[in-house]
This record gives sequence, structure tokens and C-alpha cells, in this order.
Amino acid sequence: MPIDLRSIIARTHLVLAVLGLVTAASIGAQLPPASDALRPGDVLRLRIFREPEMSSDFTVDERGQVTLPRLGLIDIARWPADSIRPRLVRSFSEYLRNPSIEVLLLRRIAVSGSVMKPGLYPVDPTMTVQDALALAGGASADGRRDRVELRRGDQRLVADLTSASTIGSLRLASGDQLFVPQRGWLSRNTWLVSTLIGATATVTTILITR
Repeated sequence: MPIDLRSIIARTHLVLAVLGLVTAASIGAQLPPASDALRPGDVLRLRIFREPEMSSDFTVDERGQVTLPRLGLIDIARWPADSIRPRLVRSFSEYLRNPSIEVLLLRRIAVSGSVMKPGLYPVDPTMTVQDALALAGGASADGRRDRVELRRGDQRLVADLTSASTIGSLRLASGDQLFVPQRGWLSRNTWLVSTLIGATATVTTILITR
């Protein structure tokens, strides 16, 4: 059976092209500023010393409001984040003597891409990027484990998963995404590339020894 030299050359070029594949991504230098105010879906974690029945997690509704014990309905989305605790201390002072209050704002962000359980998750500022990904079961078998993209609209920023960057330091806001990219074609198909290279090497050897 005659050997089709043109076919062999074409396949060799294909292997070289595959080996040279590089996926380019448009990465922004930094995420655009985000409002620090609570938004619908965010959670207000309220802890009042010696008042366990008044301490709980309160989800911001679609109107930007929360219903708190004793205080009733509050337009919490209208309050700047840094004003929430002092305002609540003043309000609760009408019912409690020298209330000791701890306030934690949980942001609802999307963990998506190549993760085990993509979805929306509440995260607090002290959590690291790795902690947030763990809520979604971590990277899937075809996901990259060395980086994650922080996305806001059409802007994205690559973060190092080995760092201890916290949600607070990244200034993530509700609606942002932690996106785990899929591993490159080469790393997911090394067996195919090896097969092509092996076949090409075999045919090349046959041609040389003829």
C-alpha cells in the first residue's frame, strides 16, 4: 500500500498546531468599583450579646429590606455598609441597656465554571477565595486548580488560588462571580496528543528506513 506523504505532512502540521495552541483571555487590570451597600439576596448576620433569641441571619428581600426583632422593617439597602452597626446600636438602645452588637455582612456571589456545585452562595469578608470555592465543592476534574477569575460584568481579574486573599480584600460585591476556568485542551487530551505524536514518529521512522 503506497504511503501518502502529503497526508503524513498534513497530520504532522496538525500535531504541531495542537501543541502550539494558546488560549487568550481578556483580563482587566482591576475590577470596577462596587457599592458596599447591601443588596437583595445579601445576608445581615446579627449577634447581640446575651440576646440569642434576637441573634440570627436576616436575608435582604427584593425591596432591599430586612425585618429585625423589635425594630421591624428596615430599608437596609439605603444604609452605607459602615453605618449599619452604629445605627443598629442606637436603635436597639431603646430596648436594651448598652447593647453589644456584632454585625457581619454576607455577600451573595456566584461560584461558577468548572466546579462541582455551581450556584449562589453567601460569603463573609473573612473567607478566602479557597473557602468560597469549597462551598461549591471545589474545582471539578476538568477545572483549573491554580487560578480563579473574579468577574463583574464583562470585567475579569485572575486571582492566585494559592494565596490567602480574602473576600474583603478583593472587595467583592453581590452579583460578582468566582469563575473557575476549564483546563486547556492539551492538558485535558494528553492521551490524544501522545497518540498523534507516536503515530507520526512511527510513520516518520518507516519513511527514513525505507
